[in-house]
Amino acid sequence: KPLSSKRGDSVKRAVPPNQTKNCCDIATMAIGPFARIIAQVVVPLLATLARAIPAAYGQALQNARKAGMNPNTVDAASSILRKTLSKEEALQILNLSESDASLEAIQKQYEKYMAANDVSKGGSFYLQSKVYRAKEMLDQYVEEQKQEETKEKNDNNTTKSQEDATKQ
Repeated sequence: KPLSSKRGDSVKRAVPPNQTKNCCDIATMAIGPFARIIAQVVVPLLATLARAIPAAYGQALQNARKAGMNPNTVDAASSILRKTLSKEEALQILNLSESDASLEAIQKQYEKYMAANDVSKGGSFYLQSKVYRAKEMLDQYVEEQKQEETKEKNDNNTTKSQEDATKQ
């Protein structure tokens, strides 16, 4: 509805009170699309970096191995990317020494630490999973040791048989 001023020389339109716009409303409206554009650029960039950084780190470790860097340093650094426990970590978790690592000792320590960290008794599921993975790794290690010993015995028996055959 047109309004006339007191002087009568200009006409203004009346703006309903719920549609008033000020500088703050305009700035708020401009932030929405701007934030969306930023998010569309930043999210794929972060996803790319999340894949590229571990790959580059792994490649650097391979290059270090090829260049003859100290193997202990390279192995320690590579354990960061590895998802499995090392034998030393597993022994430490189950509080065993390498000479004590028998199937019976591993099982005994496993049961002791699983019971001590039982979640229903206020224990930690994280620690239980560490104990489980340590047992899993050490069981595999003990089995490999037994297989190597069996292979060595078989090789020694074969060698002795061949020596006996040559003597006759």
